[in-house]
Amino acid sequence: MQTVSADTARRTALAAQGFADPRPSGRPTRKHLQKALSRVQLLQLDSVNVAVRAHYMPLFARLGSYDQDLVDEAAWSHSARRPRLLVEYWAHEASLIPAEDWPLFRWRMRGYEQRYAHHLAPIREKSPGLVEDVLATVREQGPIAAGALEAALGGAVPKVKGGWWNRSDVKHVCEYLFGVGELTTGTRRSFQRHYDLPERVLPAEALAQTPDDEECARRLTLRAALAHGIGTEKDLRDYYRLQPAQSKQAVAELVEEGLLEAVAVEGWRAPAYRHPAARAPREVRGRALLCPFDPLIWERDRALRLFGFHYRIEIYVPEPKRVHGYYVFPFLLDGELVARVDLKADRAAGTLRVQGSFAEEGADTTRVAGELAEELRLMADWQGLDRIWVGERGDLAASLRNAV
Repeated sequence: MQTVSADTARRTALAAQGFADPRPSGRPTRKHLQKALSRVQLLQLDSVNVAVRAHYMPLFARLGSYDQDLVDEAAWSHSARRPRLLVEYWAHEASLIPAEDWPLFRWRMRGYEQRYAHHLAPIREKSPGLVEDVLATVREQGPIAAGALEAALGGAVPKVKGGWWNRSDVKHVCEYLFGVGELTTGTRRSFQRHYDLPERVLPAEALAQTPDDEECARRLTLRAALAHGIGTEKDLRDYYRLQPAQSKQAVAELVEEGLLEAVAVEGWRAPAYRHPAARAPREVRGRALLCPFDPLIWERDRALRLFGFHYRIEIYVPEPKRVHGYYVFPFLLDGELVARVDLKADRAAGTLRVQGSFAEEGADTTRVAGELAEELRLMADWQGLDRIWVGERGDLAASLRNAV
């Protein structure tokens, strides 16, 4: 078994995620979007909008300033000239995935039906025919939001926000049907999901595929390996949140067939697996701000192994107990994570607020502050914000304020 240095593993991971490629010199196009998507494989969705929606930011990190309509059009519209590229489903979490990958989640759809059917039992007892009525109304009126469905079916639009237990019966049914693959997202408006039938959203060839659970796991594991370049079995498993048993079986089969290479990485306790297409450039240059849901860092143990970077999202931590801030972006510079900034887009004031800025131990704070200031200017311009404000919190604040 070949032994790989930790530095080689880090450069391999960065290249797999697209950070060894230069950003486009001109305005990014649909082809640039497709290339970036071929690296990351999926974009995680999240409702937090304190700085920028999570599914837009990984592409900014890799492409620089681009038109967000590229993503919106790829995910939520379709035409013969520009067919839909992405569709929503539960992948890592709620995610945008390539439309052709939708059948690879049939294992999850089958499992969802088995695990969550009991949630539907009291609704079916209370409202016989509601599931069929929801499907019929979506077929007639879709794409349609849950509130509009509720009104169309003669109920009151729900006012209560919260988790599963606070949803209306119609919303329960919609989410169940989405989970089992009988509904999907036709479009989003103001980030609200509008449901539609899969046959009106997905290509016929995707709908026709019915791979078994083992084949789904194998193909998703290969995609995870392509996105990682190199990673442990747990790293690969986490990318699409596979079950441990199915992931371990898939990895073993792929190694036996020569589609994954087993390697040892210096300093890693667990065995690692490398995709045959993975490359390790001699150096990685450039900079990027990474949102908390960027696939390079979303597996926090992996970020620690690759970069020596201890990162935890603190959204759910009470403010007095937060160490770095509410929505913190690690800063990647020349292949290393050298700083982190707590960002907020104050759209009313036209200001990108840096509420905290922190350098990693050993970082050249003067250079880091200068490079970070440039990247913050690019992000502010991309978001249509006129100015950058740097607060007092953090050991990088004074240097960054001077650089901005």
